[in-house]
Amino acid sequence: MAASQSPQSPRTPQTQHSPQTPSAFDPWNPAFVANPYPAYAELRERGRVHYYEPTDQWLVPHHADVSALLRERRLGRTYQHRYTHEDFGRTAPPPEHEPFHVLNDHGMLDLEPPDHTRIRRLVSKAFTPRTVEQLRPYVDRLANELVDGLVAAGGGDLLTDVAEPLPVAVIAEMLGIPESDRAPLRPWSADICGMYELNPSEETAEKAVRASVEFTEYLRELIAARRKEPGDDLISGLIAAHDEGDRLTEQEMISTCVLLLNAGHEATVNATVNGWWALFRNPDQLAALRGDRSLIPTAVEELMRYDTPLQLFERWVLDEIEIDGTTVPRGAEIALLFGSANHDPKVFASPESLDLSRTDNPHISFSAGIHYCIGAPLARLELAASLGALLEKAPTLALAAEPERKPNFVIRGLEGLSVVL
Repeated sequence: MAASQSPQSPRTPQTQHSPQTPSAFDPWNPAFVANPYPAYAELRERGRVHYYEPTDQWLVPHHADVSALLRERRLGRTYQHRYTHEDFGRTAPPPEHEPFHVLNDHGMLDLEPPDHTRIRRLVSKAFTPRTVEQLRPYVDRLANELVDGLVAAGGGDLLTDVAEPLPVAVIAEMLGIPESDRAPLRPWSADICGMYELNPSEETAEKAVRASVEFTEYLRELIAARRKEPGDDLISGLIAAHDEGDRLTEQEMISTCVLLLNAGHEATVNATVNGWWALFRNPDQLAALRGDRSLIPTAVEELMRYDTPLQLFERWVLDEIEIDGTTVPRGAEIALLFGSANHDPKVFASPESLDLSRTDNPHISFSAGIHYCIGAPLARLELAASLGALLEKAPTLALAAEPERKPNFVIRGLEGLSVVL
């Protein structure tokens, strides 16, 4: 449940364009998307901040800087709590994109205090370690059932058969979405998350708007039903908070549910398939894990670090900031390169090596600061559950075909992962 990316707003290009970005960084090049880590090494070698003209962003590749800037209050996930679009040198999104932006902009990930603080305080009760631990029997049972199905079939697509249904079902169960209503959730999420890529196309925007409208209408109806008949679920809890003190508007409630679903499974799905693809490419590490299940907790952290499911996270510069002698002006956008930070040799010994026994592992795949992933405990539980079930029930699991990587750069994943037993 790693944090999600911020959709791009139309911008007035900044005038200060130094230092320039090395040409190896090319997020639309399939070769780069397949393996961005050598380009990240070049970025780190060349400096601490780089202007990238195609997206009008300042790229930050070093772990220390990324970690510090995630906590820097001169940066924000939004600027609209302080500035108009015009004051900030930006252009308002097109009116036809409004349904997406209304949905996105009222979620706590794209809010700053005090609204962020208020919403996060309400939602965090559902994601405390104690609350998440109570979900363990359900998560373990579901993981085992899904793996049993894969084993009975003699193999299949690890993405669609295990990685995807597990976190979708868990977060839907928490929200109180009936099982019969869950089929559109993943497609809606995928279409909305398309807007978090760099320079999304108009076709992508149209899909995101359509999904936003449909998802919003569905949740509005579900909220109305829960008002009449409350249940023991998160939506009912948010309704109670709303009705008792008007501390959560209905739009905030809807946006929060969509955010929890999107963030609650996109990263977990991709971490699962990225992780198994890494294990198949590192058979010595897979053999070590099969021989010692006590490695599962450190393996989860290392797989999140090694091939980071969210490669880039954005912040707006609310007040100008200096990075290594370079002034990044107010109104600029900083792109924090999580994938690069997680491979920084100043922090990680042999960062290009997969080491499932790595204990000193301060990866930032779950972000940091006030926007640290609220669902990190749940994501860890789900990843450990599916990993453990596959190790136990499918000890001969093997790759059936070379996977195809999704063309996306920001949200990193595979089109599928075919396996056999």
